[in-house]
Amino acid sequence: MDDSNPRPPQRSVLFVCLGNICRSPLAEGVFRHLVEERGRDGDFLVDSAGTGAWHVGEPPDRRSEEVAARHGVELNGRARKVLPEDLERFELVIAMDRDNLEDLEALAVRHGSRARLHLLREFDPDGTGDEVPDPYYGGATGFETVYEMVRRSCNGLLEAILDSSEGS
Repeated sequence: MDDSNPRPPQRSVLFVCLGNICRSPLAEGVFRHLVEERGRDGDFLVDSAGTGAWHVGEPPDRRSEEVAARHGVELNGRARKVLPEDLERFELVIAMDRDNLEDLEALAVRHGSRARLHLLREFDPDGTGDEVPDPYYGGATGFETVYEMVRRSCNGLLEAILDSSEGS
């Protein structure tokens, strides 16, 4: 093994929404796609989960799959509920809205975790909002709007991670 060019440590990101069928799997797929485009797939562990358990085991919402496919993004996961150990396993835990963030903060307090929790839109260069709205009860245009927010924000998040790792 050649130790003269060590691999950077793997970075880990968990995206979280309510049911893990619309926003967080879309963010997971978009972020993974952006990482792959840069040839950095081996450098990242990426997953998604929900704060609720209603959809555990289900595939992403059909409308999320459709908007992702139109943009060349694959969604491969199944819905799961966020676990306390996720707050230790993942370096960054990224919530889609304030309710999800509050649930994650409460979970972190109950389990003594010091997980780095953020809202996804903190990384949106557009800067016109702080939450990714839940498109579940809306139509297809809501999913397209969410996709655009998620893509901008995931791109900003990836840039922030890469900038911080290059600066260390």
